[in-house]
Amino acid sequence: MTTDTLGQRLFTYAVITDTHLNQGEEECNSPFEVNKLANGRMRHVIRDLNARDVDFVLHLGDLLHPVPHIPHLYEQAAQCFKDQVKDLRHKLYVIPGNHDVGDKPVDWCPAGMVRDEFLDLWDQHFGAHYQAFDHGKVRFILIDAQIINSGLAAEAEQKAWLEAELAAADAAGQRVFLNTHYPPYLTYPDEDEHYDNIGEPGRSWLLELMEKHKIEAMFAGHVHNFWYHRHDATQCWLLPSTAFVRQDYSEMYRAAPPPEFEAGRNDWNKLGYFIVHVHENGHLCDIVRTYGTSVEPGAPVAAAPDTVAPVHPLMSPVTRFGFDMRQNWLEVIEIPPSGGLDEFDRKRTRNDYALMALMEMGVRRLRIPARDLLDPGHRARLDTLAELGFLFTLFSFDAPDAELAAAVKEAKGLIDIWEVAQNLSDLPDVAAAAVPVAQAAGIDLYLSKLRSKDEMEKGGEKYYHMINHGFTPDEDDQIARAAAIPGVTGIVFRVAGETPPAEATAAALKAASPHGLKVSLHIRMSIGSPGSAQADEPWVAARTAEALAAGHANPDAHVYCDTFSDVDRGYFARQGVVDRLYNPRPAFHVLRHLTGALAAAGGGAWAVKAGDGTVTGGDAAGSGTIVDLATGQVRPGGADALAKAAGPTAWIAGK
Repeated sequence: MTTDTLGQRLFTYAVITDTHLNQGEEECNSPFEVNKLANGRMRHVIRDLNARDVDFVLHLGDLLHPVPHIPHLYEQAAQCFKDQVKDLRHKLYVIPGNHDVGDKPVDWCPAGMVRDEFLDLWDQHFGAHYQAFDHGKVRFILIDAQIINSGLAAEAEQKAWLEAELAAADAAGQRVFLNTHYPPYLTYPDEDEHYDNIGEPGRSWLLELMEKHKIEAMFAGHVHNFWYHRHDATQCWLLPSTAFVRQDYSEMYRAAPPPEFEAGRNDWNKLGYFIVHVHENGHLCDIVRTYGTSVEPGAPVAAAPDTVAPVHPLMSPVTRFGFDMRQNWLEVIEIPPSGGLDEFDRKRTRNDYALMALMEMGVRRLRIPARDLLDPGHRARLDTLAELGFLFTLFSFDAPDAELAAAVKEAKGLIDIWEVAQNLSDLPDVAAAAVPVAQAAGIDLYLSKLRSKDEMEKGGEKYYHMINHGFTPDEDDQIARAAAIPGVTGIVFRVAGETPPAEATAAALKAASPHGLKVSLHIRMSIGSPGSAQADEPWVAARTAEALAAGHANPDAHVYCDTFSDVDRGYFARQGVVDRLYNPRPAFHVLRHLTGALAAAGGGAWAVKAGDGTVTGGDAAGSGTIVDLATGQVRPGGADALAKAAGPTAWIAGK
């Protein structure tokens, strides 16, 4: 899918899940303190939705926290839910979760299994437990996942109904969006059954239907975390909760949650819901983080400030700025049995909060090591993510061996830039081996040189016993030698933490452009020795914003910041745009608002003030809109207002 093939937006709707409302504002039958906040957090979501232009809202289950085998608490919580959604100004469609009608049918689930009397209780309060409706040319199907494999009469009825609905949608030429509480699987279609997937034979039955009818999208709840994968033609979205996080999945991170996160359950950064934009030929999902905001009953409704709209990677005009993905964001992680909801085996999954943050920022360009092409699981994941709009730059060392050469050729259309490093004297031989491979794959080849101790000291940097690579703008003779190598498109420059990105970009282009070369700049996010630590959040925010603006302003430059998530151990400890729990740092918000501002600018002039200077695109003068990149708030103003701005700020002409 590309921006061009996506087509016009047809309509927009919202998806929420796992609200887990309690039987009262101060009453809760959970042992976790965070659960007491669920009602107030739901109230904020309703107010947030009321401020948005959406056609309807879907709720994917676990409306309530008290389970139906405690009917008096269930009924009180159901009334709380109905009282709250009276204030929602959009049409609401709901399906049950396991807290609403009972757990799926397995012996080891911790609550009462689904049964007819639980389904009757749901029907009394909320109506049908599976349903379908049409909006435009899209059929929305909402199923009761809990009854799959149950043997109840309702299972056979739903099975026949769903198969008929899908056949009718095919006959009518309709697209289908499937909605469920339990996802069919978490990571692999053939994974063992656990608390968070649908067991067999129901799973295979549902997956076969998805494949046969080419269902466009599936949305699921229950897991209280964000995940994305693709099953055949179906984009599968697993949503976070609005109430709390499933803390067993905190094992995905190589850092302990702080005490206020209640062992990960109250990691408010990970709470939220989806806004879904349906286009003529596909759909886009925007993630709305609620950050655990809670609203007291009867609190006045405050007017929301005007803010810049976020941009999805597929729609983002920023294609020459990105991150060096140093940590393995594609790996499958084993979650140990928690003793709470799973006890008999590990669950396998990925940390998709890296993907979620990249999507939210509208950052498309990612620099990846050769290992990600050579590992079959990683390679398949890259193909999936490319469909979301991501662009990949490959890097490797020395001439490619046969395995890497074959992988690069097979990556035609996936990789568009390949950086290869080696000693300067060996670069001609390396290029002789790499150029035919790059040309066969339609990939631009960039060269980088290893830097010696003497070169480091000559460039004004103190030498440490560390690997460094990349040219510097003053190396005219060496740049000319690289330019003389046939088939080379560009060269790599290393930018020390002491050098502003805009200044470095201008100097690199001045050095390389006369030789017909493009440039790739590696922006270091550390200053000083490998034993020092950089923890200056305003500096990180300003530096990343300046780097993004510099890349966007110069068609012959690609700019990469060397840190996406924090490096909190090892050499050159430094901050990224997300921490080791993959929660946003200030730089995340700055970049998210900046890509949104540049998308809003379209082809018009813009200017960005960050760090020590201002980066401009076009004639940055006259009236327009000022964007505070820290908050996203917008106001009218001229380009001259940037000089008075206190933090990272953007100006857009004529908006």
